[in-house]
Amino acid sequence: MILAAILLSYLLGGIPVGYLLAKQVRGIDIREHGSRNIGATNVGRVIGWKYGIIALFLDALKGAIPVIAASYIESPYSLTTTEILLGSVAILGHTFTPFLHFKGGKGVATALGVYMTLVPIVTVCAVVIFFIVYKISGFVSLGSILATLSMPIWYFGTTKYIPDSEYQPIIFFVLVATFFLISYSHRENIKRLVLGKELRATQNAN
Repeated sequence: MILAAILLSYLLGGIPVGYLLAKQVRGIDIREHGSRNIGATNVGRVIGWKYGIIALFLDALKGAIPVIAASYIESPYSLTTTEILLGSVAILGHTFTPFLHFKGGKGVATALGVYMTLVPIVTVCAVVIFFIVYKISGFVSLGSILATLSMPIWYFGTTKYIPDSEYQPIIFFVLVATFFLISYSHRENIKRLVLGKELRATQNAN
């Protein structure tokens, strides 16, 4: 059952929501427009922010569902470990989707769904960081990277220093791993940020 759940979580995470939305709404391949990414930001930039929000919600849902489903799966691991395993596989599915030759989105929205379900307080704190950075800079990529970086810090602080909170090393480890994955998926964005060529959310690419 756990192997089937892992496979289904990966396939669910791999559903290319942004690609499908752009095909359905505009009849275009989103990978040929804007920043050429299938994520919610590029969907909003290319076909409208209403659809970008829809893509964000559905991509996040792809991460939340496996974590919620973990409670109903017979697993040889603890509940927390099973939640992390299925959620992480969903993030990998989004980032390396089997439906588009293993080239997917950046993983941020699906990670948002995973961690909003698993560690909601930490995730809300990270979302605040995202909006602060985005408001100041205008860069979704920079906000996403710094918000993800803040998550293990928030987790350590909220569990170590808030009474009755339980610190679990495996959650801290996977939050750190997620930061490195998100940073890797944003490697081209990081290069453009350094060179001053990164697109702000409201800009389009020629």
